[in-house]
Amino acid sequence: MRRVVVTGLGAITPIGKNLHEYWEGLKNGISGACLITRFNTEKFKTKFACEVKNYNSSDYFDRKEANKLDLYSQFAHIASDEALKDSGLNLNNINKDRVGVIWSSGIGGLDTFYESIRSYVLGDGTPRFSPFFIPKMIGNIASGSISIKHGFRGPNFATVSACASSTHALIDASIYIKLGKADIIVSGGSEAAINEPGIGGFNAMMAMSTNNEEYLTASRPFDLTRDGFVMGEGAGAIILEDLEHAKARGAKIYAEIAGTGMTADAFHLTAPHPDGLGAYNVMKFAVEDAGLKLEDIDYINVHGTATPLGDVSEAKAILSLFGEHAYRLNLSATKSMTGHLLGAAGAVEAIATILAVIHDIVPPTINFKVPDPQIDQKLNITANKAQKRTVNAAISNTFGFGGHNASVVITKPGLL
Repeated sequence: MRRVVVTGLGAITPIGKNLHEYWEGLKNGISGACLITRFNTEKFKTKFACEVKNYNSSDYFDRKEANKLDLYSQFAHIASDEALKDSGLNLNNINKDRVGVIWSSGIGGLDTFYESIRSYVLGDGTPRFSPFFIPKMIGNIASGSISIKHGFRGPNFATVSACASSTHALIDASIYIKLGKADIIVSGGSEAAINEPGIGGFNAMMAMSTNNEEYLTASRPFDLTRDGFVMGEGAGAIILEDLEHAKARGAKIYAEIAGTGMTADAFHLTAPHPDGLGAYNVMKFAVEDAGLKLEDIDYINVHGTATPLGDVSEAKAILSLFGEHAYRLNLSATKSMTGHLLGAAGAVEAIATILAVIHDIVPPTINFKVPDPQIDQKLNITANKAQKRTVNAAISNTFGFGGHNASVVITKPGLL
């Protein structure tokens, strides 16, 4: 089996519109929450989200190009372009038959779908749909359009597993490289669901915070006063590459994707297993796949959405799996800063985990004030302030509606 390394990173998030800004926001514990600007929230239970601030498509695309891309695809191109540039790849001097794109989105072009259907329903019944309606909306179009832009002819598809989508994309990309199906894969996820159906739909599920009076601090993973997740948007892109291929071209190597795990709760459509069974198994399998011991793990970037059930379930899984070593781990829920990017969460949080491994700095879980008696207080959730420590090996967890669980183990290059 070939080894898979990370050679490029790119991000556009609610706390930074590029990789550098994102990392600065993470280190400094910045809240990405703001009052929603995209639509009138007067009649909505939730009036805030974590928007990408001051986004203007004309800063990145000409009008013709922007009109062909839903916002989720625009975010995908911005992040992937940054990651490709960061990787130092000479796109004119690589075998593009061996370069793939495996991208993800939990929802896809929801904005395009909503606006197109709304125009039809409010019209006279004549089906005046744009020829770009379907291509802009479908969840695989980001991967397709990235490959078209750069001429990448290797494996190309989309993964969809709700909030676990982009971690599954990273896992698929890693497996394809290990199996020799590609040398390089652009992988990640993007989401843009801060609109009427996105906010209204999650409100109807009672999954999202309605703490409009304290919206800046409403994303409160592990805190007793948490009342649901805060919607986020953006994208994260990771260039995965065969180790020998990267070494042959003299690439800088950030980290290694050392192990992966995938499980199902097989329990409920939206609620996690109360004892964290699926979460327990997925971390166990990922560590075993990496050939590491549980004691080798230094940090876990938890799924940590700030939902009443989810945080307790994940904490139980960590304690059950790691035993006494759980108290020596650093945990952090970076959704406290970025909000929940749904299908893009896994990629954006994997980047946070990679940066923690690179810099030996664990980003914080902000907005933590009131301990929850259901969560063991001896766990180090890196409350409110980043912490310096050696991070040789870390786990990034993502779990999705439908009981989907995905974990990746990320290590310093050359650790194994």
